[in-house]
Amino acid sequence: MKYISLDLGSVTCGIARSSGFLAQPVKTIRFRPDDYNDAVDKILEFMAEEKPDLVVMGYPLLENDDEGPRAQLSREVAEYLEQESGIKVVLQDERYTTKDSEEFLIHANVSRKKRKKVIDQQAAVRILDYYLNAHPETLK
Repeated sequence: MKYISLDLGSVTCGIARSSGFLAQPVKTIRFRPDDYNDAVDKILEFMAEEKPDLVVMGYPLLENDDEGPRAQLSREVAEYLEQESGIKVVLQDERYTTKDSEEFLIHANVSRKKRKKVIDQQAAVRILDYYLNAHPETLK
């Protein structure tokens, strides 16, 4: 199976992909602040090019597991992407993925300037890795 994952922010969307074992960073889509129509158009274009079997969308739940405004937005975008593309989109808890990615990049001696460019992609890698680890049956 071919997977892509999305880490949707307010001005960027990090993207990673995997064939089922290891996720790898792909790109960062940039859009005007909070212009999710633009973001969705760019994501759908990427999905049409990549033709994944499954999309994993980061789902930023609150610490108490409630769905705050950002998680609600992610859920709504995921539903729209699935409806428009016909490709299944699942939500994956993304708490701490950006923090973990930042620490990983610091330990890898990636410069602050470079980290800023790739942090969203690295967070998307973590989201996809978390999903694949939680769903080993998808690797068959």
